[in-house]
Amino acid sequence: MTVGHTLLSGSEKLRIREVFTSAWDSESLPGYIRTCVFCLDRKLIMKKGFLDKVEDNAAVRIWAGITQREKGDSLTKGYASELWDFTRISLVQNDLQEMKEIWGQWDDEIKQLFYCSYGDLPYLLSVKVDKHLFRALAQFWNPAYSCFTFRKVDLVPTVEKYTTLLRCPKIQVNKAYSRAACVPPLLKKLMNITRMSEQWVVARIQQKGDSKCVPWKSLRDLVLVHPDVKKRVDVFALGIYGLVVFPKALRHIDEAIFDLFDRLSKGVTPISAILAETFRSLNACRRAGEGGFIGCTQLLLAWFHSYFWKVEKVSYRVFFDSYSPLEELVATPRRDDVYSRIFKINMLNGRLLG
Repeated sequence: MTVGHTLLSGSEKLRIREVFTSAWDSESLPGYIRTCVFCLDRKLIMKKGFLDKVEDNAAVRIWAGITQREKGDSLTKGYASELWDFTRISLVQNDLQEMKEIWGQWDDEIKQLFYCSYGDLPYLLSVKVDKHLFRALAQFWNPAYSCFTFRKVDLVPTVEKYTTLLRCPKIQVNKAYSRAACVPPLLKKLMNITRMSEQWVVARIQQKGDSKCVPWKSLRDLVLVHPDVKKRVDVFALGIYGLVVFPKALRHIDEAIFDLFDRLSKGVTPISAILAETFRSLNACRRAGEGGFIGCTQLLLAWFHSYFWKVEKVSYRVFFDSYSPLEELVATPRRDDVYSRIFKINMLNGRLLG
């Protein structure tokens, strides 16, 4: 599969901005996605048939230009896009060694069961987080357009790209997650996921700040001893979502994660929520000039590395359906010195590779 790169027009940036408007102003995961906005955006795309066939770059540019002329821009007339001053950003990261050891102890049959249900999530456990590279990359985040700006080139993570990275066969991209009006209490959701007794669940729910959560050590013990192998896989996946994908509370799984996870079995895609969290956190840090990034750092860096597949000489397997981008990323030796990081930033600041 070949991937073409096209500059984002003002209308494309506008749509991205509208889809995640609710995420910027929300302080909790359930408020990040508004299904109605997402569906309106998809109707606009489906009307042009872009979900049913692959368009070349020329057709996309023509369509984007027409849309831009019709709808205009969302920013004030005369606005000049520019990057803000240096942002001091820190990363919220959990210790994942226990999870990697558990995964390493499972046999191929259990691992295959996990892949079939939750895709390539386990590879996120082994993605090395280069904090220096992430902090450098964050300086190029443009909060006005919610995208990375490298001179004349704009880059933004997309639903399609993240879906490709995670490779979850049960995800249905047209079923975006949004918090239901009547959400079952955490007690009921945890009982449904773990199939444990009400007494066991009540004893492990804690209050942390304004929300309830469950400590990872309680779920870890369940992963090790649960008699139902499928439930061991489910709880382990829940741990990855709570500690890696949405690390809102260190060493704990936040209540909001249980609501999203509980609906994954229905084919609901978590990608929109992952992107919304990423956009919201980057915007908040850039506007404040400092802050802690609360999002899936591993997935964002994997997305960034994917633009250097020519430089890093990714094998021909990239063109096969069985190819796993995250598996390739984990298996590829990388230079950790500062020159490698400066090289990648400079290359993206001038041109894209791919």
